[in-house]
Amino acid sequence: MPRASAPAILPGSGGLRGALADLFWRRPKFLLILMLLPPLLWLGIVYIGSLFALLAQSFFSIDEFSGLINRQFTLKTYGDLFQAANLDIILRTVTMAALVTLASAVVAFPIAYYAARYARGRWKALFYLGVMLPLWSSYLVKIYAWKLILAKEGILTWLFGKLGLSWLLDAWLSLPIVGGNSLSVSFTGTFIVFVYVWLPFMILPVQAALERVPGNLVEASSDLGASPGQTFRNVLFPLALPGIVAGSIFTFSLTLGDYIIPAIIGTSRLFIGQAVYSQQGTAGNIPLAAAFTVVPIVIMGFYLWGAKRMGAFDAL
Repeated sequence: MPRASAPAILPGSGGLRGALADLFWRRPKFLLILMLLPPLLWLGIVYIGSLFALLAQSFFSIDEFSGLINRQFTLKTYGDLFQAANLDIILRTVTMAALVTLASAVVAFPIAYYAARYARGRWKALFYLGVMLPLWSSYLVKIYAWKLILAKEGILTWLFGKLGLSWLLDAWLSLPIVGGNSLSVSFTGTFIVFVYVWLPFMILPVQAALERVPGNLVEASSDLGASPGQTFRNVLFPLALPGIVAGSIFTFSLTLGDYIIPAIIGTSRLFIGQAVYSQQGTAGNIPLAAAFTVVPIVIMGFYLWGAKRMGAFDAL
């Protein structure tokens, strides 16, 4: 006896559930809009809305006598950014961010190259574990650990003493800009901790970019008589540059906005993050704090525009 086949079209389930199912099936774009609506509302109202509120605050000013905010449109607050003290804060932060980015790229490249070219199997898993492991620990714990390492009685000073290089450390700390009483209260210490904390964000994009470089290009360069230096300059570096720029987006932007590391390790000279905290919390000058906050946004806007032109987003 032949077996009865299932009907080609199943009957509707009926009720509200069935009506919604039919609507979503006939209008898939409506379902897509409904799914995207909550995150878009969050992004549009909470995130972008707060940025616009911040931008609006930066066009206000504060009354020097009463300390109250004058909610009239003015560019006076942005003019205050060009005062010597405030401009010094901006230049100091941008310089530190550029140096940290450059140092991170120099340190990350050989590590990423080894992982991309030679690490296989368990060694590659060990590489990823070693790169990601510092990110799993507490941010504050790492910074305070480095403060102990860099302190005058810390392990680094002890190591210099054992190697007979205390004179070199003292000579470096005596320099006017980068030095201080110890590494833990100097720009050098701030620089070291910045590089350590943000280095994984540089290694991973560079490693991903290097893995896309065909191995036969390096071999062809060698077969044509190019030295290792020429191969690096003409083959590896240009092809890895999008990954370096992609990593620099993280290291540069995170250094620009960070205020915890300079507050714990460093001198009394402020960075932009500390200036925002100080102006909003201690001084109560919210317009100036908002203007300081706009500076990294503008800088990163131009930076991202340049990074996009160099193909950095393809290496993220």
